[in-house]
Amino acid sequence: MEHAILGAGAVGGLVGTALASFGEGVTVVVRPERLPGYPATLSVERPTGTITAPAKVAATLPNPVDVLWIATKTYQLTTALEAVQSMPRYVVPLLNGVDHVELLRARFDNDRVLPATIAVEAEKIAPGRFVQRSPFVNLNLVGSGEQVLGAIVARLGDLQFTCRFIENEQTLLWSKLCFLGPLALVTSASGMNKGEVYEDAEWKCKLISSMTEACAVAKASGAEVEPVQIQAIYDGLLSGIRSSMQKDLAARRQLELDAIGGPIVRGGERYGIDVSTTTALIGVIRAKAAE
Repeated sequence: MEHAILGAGAVGGLVGTALASFGEGVTVVVRPERLPGYPATLSVERPTGTITAPAKVAATLPNPVDVLWIATKTYQLTTALEAVQSMPRYVVPLLNGVDHVELLRARFDNDRVLPATIAVEAEKIAPGRFVQRSPFVNLNLVGSGEQVLGAIVARLGDLQFTCRFIENEQTLLWSKLCFLGPLALVTSASGMNKGEVYEDAEWKCKLISSMTEACAVAKASGAEVEPVQIQAIYDGLLSGIRSSMQKDLAARRQLELDAIGGPIVRGGERYGIDVSTTTALIGVIRAKAAE
């Protein structure tokens, strides 16, 4: 199959390298100014060893591909899509949040868009070079994509990706947001990593409270999520893990604050659910970003 990666950051680089490493055709779409000198070989340093693979690089996609994997930041999505000048057979978005799915379906048609989520701590260290810092890569995809992507997902499993197909799309999307949103907000607001948050009773309480709020909104939205399961995931995380938003805030980069926190707050307003902890955390982060 022919794949294209839109968003050649940490997640897009990891997925693209993995796909190319077992012989899939991969084209990495980059901004025109980054095209000269972009390496023809991708590499990812992983806890299990480094993988490398060849890939094509392009500034636009004039011809259709089988699968377009989108791993941009949410605020980059609209601009990035200008590079896609053809209709892919399928679109697999790996963005944070939930609101991007409707936008993509308006552009590419409902049946082409196969929502997915990914959980991993990774970084881009140079063009075409990436590091996977967490020992896990959890990739979940909507159940309707199994017939199309089942064989690909099996190969990713050979690379120690943990992959699942989930029938309920709301469960798929909100399960990640209920995990990621509170963790990103609390680590960013506090400046602490996960272990430091757990050692501080006040911040740990805020983490669990925000997560409980997110789960309440998720359930009202039709998702099947349980706070006790999300907390079990938090309990098992390595102490040193930091969120991407926390790293972006420290580096003074633009934040995905609306994509990650916005659906929880807007859902709280829509369904009459108290989301005061989440709202307060967003306020702290906005103040930090404005300093």
